[in-house]
Amino acid sequence: MTLITTPFGATSTAAEVAAGIDLTGRSAIVTGGASGIGIETARALAATGASVTLAVRDVDAGRAVAKDIASTTGNSAVSVARLDLADLDSVDAFVANWSGALHILVNNAGVMNSPQAFTPQGWELQFATNHLGHFALAGGLHDALAADGAARIVVVSSSGHGSSPVVFDDLFFARHPYDADRAYGQSKTANVLFAVEATRRWAADGITANALMPGGIWTNLQRHWAPAALAATKAYAAAAGLAVKSPEQGAATSVLLATWPALAGVGGHYFEDCHEAEVVGAIVDGVHGVRDYALDPAAAERLWDVSVELLRVARAG
Repeated sequence: MTLITTPFGATSTAAEVAAGIDLTGRSAIVTGGASGIGIETARALAATGASVTLAVRDVDAGRAVAKDIASTTGNSAVSVARLDLADLDSVDAFVANWSGALHILVNNAGVMNSPQAFTPQGWELQFATNHLGHFALAGGLHDALAADGAARIVVVSSSGHGSSPVVFDDLFFARHPYDADRAYGQSKTANVLFAVEATRRWAADGITANALMPGGIWTNLQRHWAPAALAATKAYAAAAGLAVKSPEQGAATSVLLATWPALAGVGGHYFEDCHEAEVVGAIVDGVHGVRDYALDPAAAERLWDVSVELLRVARAG
């Protein structure tokens, strides 16, 4: 199978990818748009003329970012709405307050390697935030996405998916000791599987979804890492010659999937460095490649059904 390639690469920035794209009159949502690569994703989308909503937990921080984006892009149509992906009521409230068609949904927010914690529904925090919250959000916004007729969902995954498939018989570590890295890994695998199944189910509605690895970037995402582990990882990356991206470069693949004309109608893929990633047996450098289990259509369908049932039970209860 020929992999999808583009004129861009690992050092491209979000602004370079979006240059010349006109999305005036279109709407976009960026979850986690007040920090890290979310800021630069939102900035690049605003520069295309789109109306951009920053869906964030910290509304005050979001307002400060929105003001900065409006100032640097000349686009005043940058708004802020509260969204806590670990709180199903918050997700449902965000959906209820949305009106009109939606062209782009960027599922960008996430938590990484957090200490063991659970939502009120008993869901492990990383799986709840990174997958189930975004799953509920996309499902709730389906009609708005379908109304656009050519909507795109962009799912920020990670090469961290290589540490674990989705463990269906123990999603929330009830049977095994909690492992923060594995918990993060299965949540990021779930992100890719969502893109696969959302495209299969919703392409006929004019909705496609793709997942991506933004690259190695030092942001607030690593706030739960032990200082020694973070220092060791940075030292390893430097010694191995692995490029560390700026937030502007880290946002490039997200913006590519959201805007590049040649990807219209394309979904169910995993990208890195602005190109489709190669399926690998192991992510040996910690950055590149996608595992086959993350693209498995049977697992994607199963995860969808499991997610629907988890949400149904939570709302019923």
